[in-house]
Amino acid sequence: MAIAKLTGQGLTAIALSVGLLWGCIIGERLIVQHANVETTRTLRELRLLRQQRDSAPVAVPVRAIPRPVKPALG
Repeated sequence: MAIAKLTGQGLTAIALSVGLLWGCIIGERLIVQHANVETTRTLRELRLLRQQRDSAPVAVPVRAIPRPVKPALG
């Protein structure tokens, strides 16, 4: 004894809904994967920029010229 019959239109609606659901799930995974790749790339760029900023000296230090020692009395 069937309480309700499943018509062709209802079956089509269910199939369409399942297809849309799977499309959303796959799309979400792709978006998250792309976001992770971009985050990794951005952090790598920041690290490289910090290394370039910290390791490059502004000018080469000049050595002090030693003065001749004067003899002192005492």
